[in-house]
Amino acid sequence: MSRRQGRREAPEPKTPKEKFPHARKRLGQHFLTDPRILGRIADALDIAPTDTVVEIGPGRGSLTEQLLSRCGRLIAIELDRDLAPMLAAKYAGDARVQVIQNDVLEVDLAAAAGGPFLLVGNVPYNITTPIIFHALQRPRPLRAVYLVQREVAERVVATAGSEAYGALSVNVQAVARAELLFRVAAGAFVPVPSVESAVLRITPLDTPLITADEEAAFRAMVIGAFGFRRKQMIRVVREYWKLDAVAAAGLLERAGIEPTLRPEVLGASEFAGLLRVYKS
Repeated sequence: MSRRQGRREAPEPKTPKEKFPHARKRLGQHFLTDPRILGRIADALDIAPTDTVVEIGPGRGSLTEQLLSRCGRLIAIELDRDLAPMLAAKYAGDARVQVIQNDVLEVDLAAAAGGPFLLVGNVPYNITTPIIFHALQRPRPLRAVYLVQREVAERVVATAGSEAYGALSVNVQAVARAELLFRVAAGAFVPVPSVESAVLRITPLDTPLITADEEAAFRAMVIGAFGFRRKQMIRVVREYWKLDAVAAAGLLERAGIEPTLRPEVLGASEFAGLLRVYKS
């Protein structure tokens, strides 16, 4: 008695799961994987359907998906030489998406956007401050939302006289309104960072405390002043501008600043007034 064997259909090959390269430590890569937090970040940018969004460090594209569901056009700037081509291939059929493989500090953000834009990114912790300053160059984004180290976010929003207050606080607050929106636990990332993170929103002021012509001198003066953080302003002014005691005291008097105060208690408007008195 013969047994007839039925011919089995060969199973269809499974689509291989997209394999991403390992996080690069030298690039400070920590990928956010929590979809709920990704959605909150995209919501914080307050995107209109016609907006152009510039995303810094899209990495594996988790936030990119959230942004594309809300915006009209997206410019993704990715330094990683492996991830950038993967993103470009993924969105090759979507005319709304442009992937730029470059260091964000080398990219003219406004030129890349081609007009008004919003800015967002999971910013590498090791270059957070340079990126924030780079993004504050004119023409500035309408709004910027960053996922950064919690300590940096606290420094940006710190008020005069507080422990976290410093040159970064003053330089940002002279041209923008800064808000720490919410904190993000280390466990929301892969690989897990050794620090907590926070979401920071920076919105340029309609009327900044300093003009475009004053920005470079203001930044240098503030950084210089906080180099003498614990010294009185009379000493700070003398050493920074190489003035004698009489000239320094007169300068502070005209600026309405007590000579015994220290830089850490002066607000951005007081620093702006000091610079203008010196220039005059």
